[in-house]
Amino acid sequence: MATREGSIPGTDRPVNATPGNHPVLGTPIDGPWADPHEILYVGMGCFWGVERIFWNVDGVIATAAGYMGGTTKNPTYREVCTGATGHAEVVRVVYDPTQVSAAQLMKVFWENHDPTQADRQGNDIGGQYRSCVFCTTDGQLQAAQKTRDAFQKVLADAGHGQITTEITTSTEAGPFYLAEGSHQAYLHHVPGGYCNHGPNGMTCPIGII
Repeated sequence: MATREGSIPGTDRPVNATPGNHPVLGTPIDGPWADPHEILYVGMGCFWGVERIFWNVDGVIATAAGYMGGTTKNPTYREVCTGATGHAEVVRVVYDPTQVSAAQLMKVFWENHDPTQADRQGNDIGGQYRSCVFCTTDGQLQAAQKTRDAFQKVLADAGHGQITTEITTSTEAGPFYLAEGSHQAYLHHVPGGYCNHGPNGMTCPIGII
């Protein structure tokens, strides 16, 4: 299911109402953003490392850590970590499609985590750490599906298992809730902080290949 049922009702009060500007990119964390721009949501485990990977991609306008894919309204980090909200830790990637394509972003996604692990990423175990992609355009959805199929062949040829990544629309996944301010650009503020992400040694073919 794109939206996992949570047992915590939540609250009407956002946990991070005034996020300000991104300390690395200098753009509004929560918008508005100049056109042209598109938004893609990705989950690859703990969102601290994921956000740092994507704010370093040329063409990315803004990134933000948050929660998506559950049913609890305005969940807190502590609530999400219990697994009782149904959410995944995700990063909202706002990008200029004239500078970087959805397929190029998906290449970054596939190559920097293990998409064959269900409801975990390394030592981080639980549905909140699941691999997922929530798309806002048809082009993104097609790019996610096609690159998944291409990367699955690479994994199979190397003797690895099946991709478990959930790919669906942002509409089906439900609202994106901005995480608390202490989680925004976390590895910028704490450079030596916990990070469970990096190249997995596999190459995802895109473009003519």
